Amino acid sequence: MASIGFIPARRGVAPIPAPTYTYKVVRSYPHDRSAFTQGLIARDGFFYEGTGLNGRSGIRKVRIETGEVVQIQPLPQEYFGEGITDWKGQLFQLTWRSEIGFVYDLATFERTRTFAYKGEGWGLTHDDAHIIMSDGSADLRFLDPVTAKETGRLTVRDQNGPVEQLNELEYVKGEIYANVWQTERIARISPRDGHVVAWIDLHGLLTPAERAGTDVLNGIAYEAASDRLFVTGKLWPRVFEIKLQQQ
Repeated sequence: MASIGFIPARRGVAPIPAPTYTYKVVRSYPHDRSAFTQGLIARDGFFYEGTGLNGRSGIRKVRIETGEVVQIQPLPQEYFGEGITDWKGQLFQLTWRSEIGFVYDLATFERTRTFAYKGEGWGLTHDDAHIIMSDGSADLRFLDPVTAKETGRLTVRDQNGPVEQLNELEYVKGEIYANVWQTERIARISPRDGHVVAWIDLHGLLTPAERAGTDVLNGIAYEAASDRLFVTGKLWPRVFEIKLQQQ
């Protein structure tokens, strides 16, 4: 895959602001308030969740309906876990500043190999051919799923310029969804040119009482088989199933 770059607007044509979507809550589900959510996947009635913080990081399999943790694999104390994604029976996990990622068997959670990358690891997802990685900047990295070597980058922009601090990622119906760290917004990104084609405003998901002791919005999961979209956050008490509504 060749290096991927942003395709600029034609000279003299002002960029058009992307539309903003809000949401309707379809249902909410219990979520472990001790889970510092870094990555979230929905498959076959289960969440696969990657968690962070030193000494509390790992991967887990959770029943969507009840929040019950049915399988868990902790990371050693020295690693701060970050984003996860699945690929053909494997589960990939990043770490924050250790410049190392882990690959597990999706069924058994047995660690099968590691891979290296430069800089910080934040979020992960995949399309049909690549693992897609964020590092807290405006760039998305594209990795070969077999070798985990970087094959290209994409700079994400809206009408105001590069969109920094891209975090947790999810590939949804041909678009890359990305949490923007320390906001309650998700960018919907074209993987062709890096344009933000829409924003999702998720203000108000938690009540003021539920907000106490929580951290930022972080966690997007799409279950294609049931066409369900889920969002949550670090140390949040609930996972929300939502439907998007344009403002």
